Amino acid sequence: MKKFLILFLLTGMVATAQRNLTIQEATYGQYQAFAPKSLVAQQWRPESNTITYLSSNYAALMSRSKESNWTESTLVTKDELLTKLQERFSDESFMMSIFPYTYQWSDKNTISFTVPGKSGNYLILFNVESKAISNTIKIDSTGEQEKLSPDNKYAASLNGNNIVITDAAGKNITVTNDADAGIVNGSDYTHRQEFGIDRGMWWSPNSDKLLFYRKDETMVGNYPLTDFSARTASENDIKYPMAGLKSEEVTLVVYDVKSGNKTTLKTEGPKEQFLTTVTWSPDGKYVFVGVLNREQNDLKLNKYDAATGNFIKTLFEETAPTYVEPLHPLTFVPGENDEFLYRTEKDGYEQLYLYNTDGKLLEKLGYKDIVVTEFLGFDSKAKNAFYMGTANNGLDRQLYKVSLKSGKTTQLTTESGTHNVIINSDATLGLDSFSNITTPNDVSIINLKNGKVEKELIIAEDPYKGTVELPKMELVTITAADGKTPLNGRIIYPANFDATKKYPVMIYVYGGPHAQLVTNSWLGGASLFDYYMAQHGYVVFTLDNRGSDARGRDFEHVIHRQLGQNEMADQMKGVDFLKSKTFVDQDKIGVYGWSFGGFMTTSLMTTHPETFKVGVAGGPVIDWKFYEIMYGERYMDMPQENPDGYAKASLIDKAKNLQGRLLMIHGAQDNVVVQQHSMEFIQACIEAGKQVDYFLYPTHEHNVRGKDRFHLNQKIADYFDTYLKKE
Repeated sequence: MKKFLILFLLTGMVATAQRNLTIQEATYGQYQAFAPKSLVAQQWRPESNTITYLSSNYAALMSRSKESNWTESTLVTKDELLTKLQERFSDESFMMSIFPYTYQWSDKNTISFTVPGKSGNYLILFNVESKAISNTIKIDSTGEQEKLSPDNKYAASLNGNNIVITDAAGKNITVTNDADAGIVNGSDYTHRQEFGIDRGMWWSPNSDKLLFYRKDETMVGNYPLTDFSARTASENDIKYPMAGLKSEEVTLVVYDVKSGNKTTLKTEGPKEQFLTTVTWSPDGKYVFVGVLNREQNDLKLNKYDAATGNFIKTLFEETAPTYVEPLHPLTFVPGENDEFLYRTEKDGYEQLYLYNTDGKLLEKLGYKDIVVTEFLGFDSKAKNAFYMGTANNGLDRQLYKVSLKSGKTTQLTTESGTHNVIINSDATLGLDSFSNITTPNDVSIINLKNGKVEKELIIAEDPYKGTVELPKMELVTITAADGKTPLNGRIIYPANFDATKKYPVMIYVYGGPHAQLVTNSWLGGASLFDYYMAQHGYVVFTLDNRGSDARGRDFEHVIHRQLGQNEMADQMKGVDFLKSKTFVDQDKIGVYGWSFGGFMTTSLMTTHPETFKVGVAGGPVIDWKFYEIMYGERYMDMPQENPDGYAKASLIDKAKNLQGRLLMIHGAQDNVVVQQHSMEFIQACIEAGKQVDYFLYPTHEHNVRGKDRFHLNQKIADYFDTYLKKE
C-alpha cells in the first residue's frame, strides 16, 4: 500500500480531490472565486497607446503602454488619492476601500470619479501626472444620478424629484422645484427605462445648457406595495401604468445655466407618446428626438431648436407592422456637425446607417446578417467606424470595421467565440478580451489595421482545475417549430455521466426579447447554478427560442401579439430533442425560469402538463394586462386592441390544467411584475382545486439579491430534488 501511494505521489496522480460546488459558489462564484483571470475596469488612456486598469488587490490604477512594450507599472494608488483628498478636505472622512472602480478619463492626464464622504458625495478630477486634485464638486448627501458637465465645472444631480446644479465653489442652483411628487424631473426612470433610456439629463456640448426629462405621472394610477417591516405594515404607493390604462406624459426641457430660463421642446402630438434617442447636436444649437407613438409602430426623428424649443423638421419616419424599437442615441461623426450614425433593425437586422441632418440617407453600413451589439468609435480621420457584432448564428461576437464612404466592411477578429474589444482614441489598437467554450479568457492587444495580435497580456487558466469538477457541457443546434430556423441550445450532462442510465431534466428558460442564454463563451453562457444542478444528477438544458435576442428582427418579432405561443412551440422542439436521448428520463422533466422565464415556466406547465412534472416560476407574468405599458404594449398592443392575444397568453384560465408540482416565487416589493400576477394565479388554482406551492421574499423587488440569493437557489434545488429527482 505504501509503495502504491508513493507511486501516485511521484506521478502527480494524487492531488487535491475535486469536489462539487457549494450553493454559495453556485450563486456568485463565477464572478468571484472562479472568475477567470482578467483585467478589471480596463480603459484606454485618451490620445495614447496606453491601457489602464485596477491592480489585482484593487488598491491602485495600473498602466501598460506600447512604448514600454506593455510592461506593467503603477500610475496612482488609492492611498495617494486619499492623502490628497484629506489634505484638501481636512474635516471630511472618505469611504474608499478600493481604487474607484468607476473612474473615467476626462482628458489625457485627468481621471474623474465619485467618492462618498460623511457629508456628501464628491466628484473629483485628479491629474495622474502631477498627483494633484484638479477640481472638486461636492454633491449633497441626498443627491443622485450625478452628471458632470463636459467642461467639468458643473454637476447636475437629483434631489428627490427635482434637479440641482452644483458648481465647483459649492453653490447650488435650483433647476426645478416641483412640490408634487408626481412630477419627476431628470430621472433615468422615465418611460420605465425602456427604449435604451439610461439617463434623464444631458449636458450640452458647451456646458451652458442642461436638457432633461420632465415626467408627469400624476394621472397614472397608484399601485400599493406593502412594507411588512414596521410594527404595523405600511403601504408604499408606486405609479404603475398598466397596459391599456393611462400612461405618463413626458416632455423635454432645456435649462440655460446663465439666464436660468427653461424652454420646453415643442414635441407636439399625443401626450402619451415616448421621447427617445435624445441627442444634442455637436454645436449645442439643436436637439434631436425620436418621437414614438404609444402604439410603438411609428417613429419620427425630429429636430428642435434648443434656444426656442421650436420644431424644425422631421428628418425621417420609420414605421413597422409590428413595432419600432429605438434603443440608442444618435452618434455624430467627429468633425461633422451634419452627419450621424443611426441604429435600426428596419431592414431585418440592427445595423448602422449614415444620415445627414437634412434626413438624407448617405450610406447603409450594414453587413450580411450581422446584428450590431456595441458601437466602439471612429478612427482618427473618421473614415471608418468600429463595432462589435454577431456571427455564427448569434453565438459569437466579433469586431468589425466599416468604411463610412463605401460601406465596405472588414471582420477584424476571426477566432470563433466571444470577443469584447475596446479601442484607443485613434483606433489603431484594441484591447480584446476573448473566451469560448474551451477558453476561459485571453486578453491581448490587437492591431486594428489587420486584426493581428501584437501582445498577449493574459492567458487565463481554467479556474476550476484541481478544485471543482465541472460536468461536461456542449452546444447543440435544434430546428425551430417553423421547420427551418436553427436554434442554439446548451446541454450540461450530469456529473459522472453514464449513457446507460436515465437522468431527470431541468430546463432553464427565459425565452423573451433582449435576452440570450446560449453563447460561445466560457461556460457557454450558463450560470454556475446550472452546473450545480448537473453535479447533483440532472441533465440541464437551455434553448434560445424564436423571440430571443441577437438573431434579427424577424426572429424576434414572431412573438408580436401572441406572447408565449411560438416560444413554447420551439421549447417543445427542445423537449423532443431531449426525449430522443436514451439517457433522459421522459417521466422526469422539469422547468425553471424567472420573469419572462417565469411566464414561460407557468405556460409550459399548464399547456403541456403531460410533459412537465415540476416547475419553479419566479416573478412570473401571469396575465399581460397586469403588466406595464411600455414593454407590454410593444409586444401585445393594448388589451382592448388584442383581446384574443391577451386571452391566449393569460395563464389564469389555464390554472385548471396544472398537474405537476409548481413552486411560484415572488418578491413582495416587486415593482416590475407586481405580486398581483402570482396572486391571481394562486386564486385560480384554489378555485380549480389545484395544489400549488408559493414562497414570498418580503423585502425583495423583482429579483432576489445579496446573500438571500443563496436561500433562493437552495430552495429551487431542494424543490427539484424533492419532487423530480426522488419521486
